[in-house]
Amino acid sequence: MFGVLAKRLFGSANDRFLKGLNPTVAAINALEPQFQELSDEALRGRTAELRGRLAQGETLDAILPEAFATVREAAKRTLGQRHYDVQLIGGIVLHQGKIAEMKTGEGKTLVATLAVYLNALAGKGVHVVTVNDYLAKRDAAWMGQVYRFLGLTVGCIVHGLSEDERRAAYAADVTYGTNNEFGFDYLRDNMKFRLEDMVQREFNFAIVDEVDSILIDEARTPLIISGPAEDSSASYIAVNKLLPQLTDEDFEKDEKARSVTFTETGANHMEELLREAGLIEEGGLFDIQNVSLLHHANQGLRAHKLFSRDTDYIVKDDKVVIIDEFTGRMMEGRRYSEGLHQALEAKEGVTIQQENQTLASITFQNYFRLYPKLGGMTGTAMTEAGEFLETYNLEVIEIPTNVQVVRKDWDDEVYRTAREKYDAVLEQVRECQQRGQPILVGTVSIEKSEMLAEALKKAGIKHQVLNARFHEQEAFIIAQAGVPGAVTIATNMAGRGTDIQLGGNLEMRTAHEAAHIEDETARAEKIEQIKAEIEAARQQALAAGGLFVVGSERHESRRIDNQLRGRSGRQGDPGASKFFLSLEDDLMRIFGSERMDSMLQKLGLQEGEAIVHPWVNKALEKAQQKVEARHFEGRKYLLKYDDVMNDQRKVVFEQRKDLMRAADVQETVTEMRDDVIDALVSRFIPHNAYAEQWQTDSLHEEALRLFGLDLPIQDWAKEEGIADQEIKERIGTAVKQRMAAKTANFGPEVMRGLEKQILLLVLDRQWKDHLLSLDHLRQGVQLRAYGQRDPLIEYKREAFDLFESMLAEVREETVSLLSRVELRPQEPVQVPRPRQEMHEGREDVALSGSGAAGTAAETPRPSGTAAQQPVTSRAAGAGVAEIDPKDPSTWGKVSRNAACPCGSGKKYKHCHGKLS
Repeated sequence: MFGVLAKRLFGSANDRFLKGLNPTVAAINALEPQFQELSDEALRGRTAELRGRLAQGETLDAILPEAFATVREAAKRTLGQRHYDVQLIGGIVLHQGKIAEMKTGEGKTLVATLAVYLNALAGKGVHVVTVNDYLAKRDAAWMGQVYRFLGLTVGCIVHGLSEDERRAAYAADVTYGTNNEFGFDYLRDNMKFRLEDMVQREFNFAIVDEVDSILIDEARTPLIISGPAEDSSASYIAVNKLLPQLTDEDFEKDEKARSVTFTETGANHMEELLREAGLIEEGGLFDIQNVSLLHHANQGLRAHKLFSRDTDYIVKDDKVVIIDEFTGRMMEGRRYSEGLHQALEAKEGVTIQQENQTLASITFQNYFRLYPKLGGMTGTAMTEAGEFLETYNLEVIEIPTNVQVVRKDWDDEVYRTAREKYDAVLEQVRECQQRGQPILVGTVSIEKSEMLAEALKKAGIKHQVLNARFHEQEAFIIAQAGVPGAVTIATNMAGRGTDIQLGGNLEMRTAHEAAHIEDETARAEKIEQIKAEIEAARQQALAAGGLFVVGSERHESRRIDNQLRGRSGRQGDPGASKFFLSLEDDLMRIFGSERMDSMLQKLGLQEGEAIVHPWVNKALEKAQQKVEARHFEGRKYLLKYDDVMNDQRKVVFEQRKDLMRAADVQETVTEMRDDVIDALVSRFIPHNAYAEQWQTDSLHEEALRLFGLDLPIQDWAKEEGIADQEIKERIGTAVKQRMAAKTANFGPEVMRGLEKQILLLVLDRQWKDHLLSLDHLRQGVQLRAYGQRDPLIEYKREAFDLFESMLAEVREETVSLLSRVELRPQEPVQVPRPRQEMHEGREDVALSGSGAAGTAAETPRPSGTAAQQPVTSRAAGAGVAEIDPKDPSTWGKVSRNAACPCGSGKKYKHCHGKLS
């Protein structure tokens, strides 16, 4: 009560913040007459002047009014657009590293130019992040006119660019691109062998367009770069054949949590089926030797019972293609993780693609937190303000509209059945079309879009279906959705970044109808004709009531519903919105519609009648808040796990950069050698142990394996009064002499280069194996909860132990390879790099019990130019090796997941590398 009263008296915190920006806006406006008098050349000269003042120590905040006034004047001269006062406020909010919530049609693309120009003056680069390649290219070309006029350079990062083109784009003052491209470039850069091969500069400032889509919706699925793993397609096919024999009693399905699990009866039934099929030879389904079969069975169950064709995915060109649940777009190249995609391929009878192993990954949360300053803009962010603040330390500021919104948002209409609901939607569409009112119908999936389109076709209503397969086509359809009487069906988020303008979009029509006209006079006449047609159509649409937005179903998130509503009522235009619901809708059905249905029947609700009351809206909003809260908890949970890996990732990536920066790594290698010898002797000659307790035979074998030195350690141990320290020194001296001889033989320059190359190769290989170990740990650690232990704490502890082990392995393998390597100058080869046969994509580690499906892509990329060394190595893992299957001392360091060199056909970890 007191809070409401205080808000009325003093205004909200948002109001007070905006009020504090008024003096800055007044200062910018005061400069406008002065800047209007400047010539183009003089206005362009402001850039050099402002950069000079920054170099002399002035702050960005000090020059903000003049920088903003410069951009406003440049936009007037190049684009014919003048920033409104509310747009100046939005620019200040972005510059301060906050999120500006601005309604659809308020010109967020133009707003960004203010903060981008100001922050680009420092010369450190500014990134503008968009949701797709089309918008990145469009905005870079459109707003690039302003930047180039003022003397700044502009780059654009899209799919398919070469390394040199990317490097040039990142070197520009302003770089546009998609979140995926920026993230993948970061991961690829941290797999390079030389600093000059990296394409990105140090991070400075980024503005994220559609910030809620990128930092909330897409943040559930990390970016990954992966390589091929073992082929297990036969297992997926075999298990898939058995799944149809399961009954409803064999599994439990939770639609709220989107999970499905075997019951005890179901597990026993599945085990019987697997045994009858000859897939289980010994033990039970839950025994360690059958854990992979259990994994295939679980993923197969999810594929059959949770995922539906044409809703969650479609089958096209012998491939299972995921459909984005938010946009309804096909996500070509993206794949579900953890074998789920392979299970779906087995279910649909298409070719099963090979599974992948993670080589590098990062979540969007951790990627965007690398920027020292981050801003964002969107039409809908207030509902997720808590998550933005907690995860990214980003405050959301609601910017007032330039003209007051007059859209009428009607209460929801709730029907008993989906058939009644769709009949009501059709009636609403027919009414709007008859009076010439444009109408946009939002659906939650492609399947429902096509179903509604079929109903409209039968009713003889002309319409456009926005299938969101191509962004350019999508932008054109959505831009013309404001034509009088136009009926457009779209998934709820499709067409983001393009306004629906009443009467039609001049830019889009000009591009399609006048671009081919070469004669300037004829072209100008055609444009004037289009302008006149659009203005006449606009007046007709205004008279009919503006754009009417119909929601055919409530989304799980209020934010998505608000985005759909926000399509109407731009820049003070009239408009209306209404949602039509049924008790058979997913949200209503999952959240207790059975009780409501029986109550409505008792109250005598007739066929075709609807409930319309503000209380219904409130109840739905609470249900949506519950779902949003669950998703937020899920993202926080995933982030806590990824933070563990992120800390380790930072250490490894920074270590790689340090190694690449160093002129040579001799000192590092020497320290590693000393550490390995210390650890080796300590293992077999414990401190203060009696001589008879020393394991000198084992120490001799290990010294031979690691250093290729046949040392008389057994004889040393028999000497009177000798201690472990002296043995360490003798081994160290022998190794140093061997390395000194190699250096003299190969030459210091070659040896220094070889040390750096081998160290980077070993670090990358061990980091890849470490990521695989973390994946396995994460899958199994959830079971610790049954033992009353917190899985997250267990994961942190064991991940730290694994990281320590990885660093020890790096030291040992590097020292071993350098001790055993032999060079053949007459056979120059290209040193292998870890980017061959790489795939890039998105992957989500599923929550335990949540059934959350992740995605990963398998799109090969060119590997660039590898650094060349005129050497061939004889050591395992460093080049051409001479291996005797009968002599383990010739094998060098073997990866635990590699085939055993003895020729048994087993993995090394299950054969000679088996832990005792």
